Amino acid sequence: MKAKLFEAIEIGNVTFRNRVIMAPMCMYSAKEDGKVTDWHVTHYASRAVGGVGGVMLEATAVTPDGRISAGDLGIWSDSQIEGLRRIAEQVQAAGAKAGVQLAHAGRKSTTARPPVAPSPIAFDDSYGSPAELSIEDIKKIQQQFIDAALRVEQAGYDFIELHGAHGYLINTFLSPLSNERNDQYGGSLENRMRFLLEIIEGIQAKSDISLWVRISAADHAPGGMTATDYIPLAEALLERGIDLLDCSSGAVVANAVPEVYPGYQVPYAAELKQATGIKTGAVGLITTATMAEEIIRSQRADVVLLARELLRQPYWVHHAAAELHDEVLLPKQYERAPIR
Repeated sequence: MKAKLFEAIEIGNVTFRNRVIMAPMCMYSAKEDGKVTDWHVTHYASRAVGGVGGVMLEATAVTPDGRISAGDLGIWSDSQIEGLRRIAEQVQAAGAKAGVQLAHAGRKSTTARPPVAPSPIAFDDSYGSPAELSIEDIKKIQQQFIDAALRVEQAGYDFIELHGAHGYLINTFLSPLSNERNDQYGGSLENRMRFLLEIIEGIQAKSDISLWVRISAADHAPGGMTATDYIPLAEALLERGIDLLDCSSGAVVANAVPEVYPGYQVPYAAELKQATGIKTGAVGLITTATMAEEIIRSQRADVVLLARELLRQPYWVHHAAAELHDEVLLPKQYERAPIR
């Protein structure tokens, strides 16, 4: 029986050769100006050679003040396009689709002085107290996301993911634990979704590039968001033509202590997919081929996003095919050494 994991899938206007996507992971290796180094090209291209269906670049900052760390890649300037294009070309030449995760770290930025957030609430004592964003500031950052998306498209990428998880800026608008505003960007869930939805609408007004969104589908803290609470957002994203909802969790507040075990976040992807029909991606301690195959075959998610496992084993897909007694096409350069 052929593994479902290795079947092609169409997500929006992009066809992926299989259901394994490399999840975004910060590499802390960019130049001070946010530009690509040779490390990035080798790192990402090797996973494409290793057989994944798609490669998503790490959180790539839309503004210098929105970096998680000084080593983050950036896409706030046209001068950064050429380096990013090098990665896309290498990834695509190896048969994978290339994507970029667009991010603003918000109150968890280590480069901003001061960091910014929807409300002046620090993540914890190790971070500076953030400045509350004015409406003018909000519009400026939304435009930075839009401009960054257009640069990603210029660089030749196939899809974009908006980082709305892990306590970064978009996530802090979505969660009531970090958003105490009383204007149109706070209060009700409808208002808290507005920051993200206006970014999406701004991008779509100028581009038809495939758009994904990553969320923290559970805050793991009293009074925080749950996957069920995210159903209205998933419905709004589906209405706007978002192609995939990447379901991670946590990290919006410092005192959250989730119960972590293999596949612990998969139920979030399953619930939101079942409730709304949106395509979902499952992520989080997915390590084995049999686990990944079960997730796809049981229709709990449409793709699996692997992170640390692809750091350990760039050729995970080929080993997974052997484990599942299936075959995936090896690069011709490696055909003399099939994995059994």
